[in-house]
Amino acid sequence: MINLIGTYECKVDAKGRMLVPAGLKKQLSPILEQGFVIKEGLFGSCLELHPMSEWDSVTQKLNKLNRFKKKNVDFIRRFNKGVRMVDIDAAGRLLIPKDLVVFAGIKKEIVLSSAINIIEIWDKDQYNAATDDTDIDIGDLAEDVMGNDDGDGIS
Repeated sequence: MINLIGTYECKVDAKGRMLVPAGLKKQLSPILEQGFVIKEGLFGSCLELHPMSEWDSVTQKLNKLNRFKKKNVDFIRRFNKGVRMVDIDAAGRLLIPKDLVVFAGIKKEIVLSSAINIIEIWDKDQYNAATDDTDIDIGDLAEDVMGNDDGDGIS
């Protein structure tokens, strides 16, 4: 499993290309040749960039779902909507497909935010709105999510 660290601001050109920041590219260097999968985010108007090894882990879980249950088929279909394989080119750029640019509302300034084993790609204004902590007490949220007493520390 890969553990990515950091939040990076950068720009997207008119063709949907972004230059991967050096700090992030360095973390990704061992897996650059494997490629990536980019898709619509599940929660919020962001994109998810999955290293291929992480994508393989996700699809192994999806393949275990019973496809004779409509909700499972509906989920798989929607989860895979907009999925594309992408590469970081020799110049360190990543091309975001146009339909995904539209889905995420990406204009020019974006934020790349590590989500442990994947990277979320946000329009900067939408990222700031999604991470605005005025309505959420991070301490209460941490207790709800991580404060379980059963030994593993995870709810």
